[in-house]
Amino acid sequence: MSASAVEAAPRLARRPLRFAALGDSLTEGVGDPVAGGRRGWAALLAAGQRGWEFRNFAASGALTLDVVEQQAPRAREFAPDLVSVVVGVNDTLRRSFDIRRIAVRLDALYADLVGAGAVLLTACLPDPGAMLGLPGPLARPLARRQRAVNGVVHALSARYGAVHLHLADPAWVEDRTLWSADRLHPGERGHRLIAARCHALLTERGLAAGAPPSAEPEQPPPGAAASLYWLATSGTAWLARRSTDLLPQLLRLAGDELRHAARGTAVRLDLHAADALAAALATVAPVPDQRQCVRTNLSGVPGTACAAAARSGSGTTPITG
Repeated sequence: MSASAVEAAPRLARRPLRFAALGDSLTEGVGDPVAGGRRGWAALLAAGQRGWEFRNFAASGALTLDVVEQQAPRAREFAPDLVSVVVGVNDTLRRSFDIRRIAVRLDALYADLVGAGAVLLTACLPDPGAMLGLPGPLARPLARRQRAVNGVVHALSARYGAVHLHLADPAWVEDRTLWSADRLHPGERGHRLIAARCHALLTERGLAAGAPPSAEPEQPPPGAAASLYWLATSGTAWLARRSTDLLPQLLRLAGDELRHAARGTAVRLDLHAADALAAALATVAPVPDQRQCVRTNLSGVPGTACAAAARSGSGTTPITG
């Protein structure tokens, strides 16, 4: 059990556990509509825990900067015992993407929340290019960005003793019954799966004692017609908004992909991304061999040995699932 969890125990004996959810549209509940609004995995998780006090501060479209500047101050006023921070995908869809800035922001945020006695709940996420089924030259740059974000989240989760959930594995991405019509957000079944996996991890920490969320959705998954309708209405507007910011840069990155592929030097792009990630991690948790760790694992997500090397001070590893 992490130091923050131990410190929280006396408080939890006196009052219900307070759970604050920070992040973007995934945590806000997009893809899981209910009467009166949206629900989502965090609300599903909290609903089954007797006596929990839950507040959802997540907002659709949020960047890491938005979470730090807008959501975190409101969450601190709530004085939570458990805080979920799931963010980063929207950062990969901006031309201003900077993995070092993301690392610095998340490191400061995690330190602040843990310093206040909260237990962190974090997650690695699949890249949007894979979710949308983009062609390789367009998808690969987005994949590198998301792997970098996941690498930062994984390393910092280890450093701060977070409960950490892996959601980037291919089985999760390829099961279309888990996803909503927009192909970017989980559907009800996906939200329920996330909630159930989080419940299992929190139970291991002694933080969840109630029943796990039901895995059975109340609504059928969206069909092909629903996906086409979304693309023709909301999807078109979403793509247009992204195009003004990301698309010109993404096309340039795709051109680089094609040129390197033709020359047989595509690995250089992977190495460049790995070096950028290693430099970002060194900024927040300097470790002499961190650069070699990340370069060795070109997936961009440090393995067990590298994550352990990235830890600083906590002496704990994240509970993962």
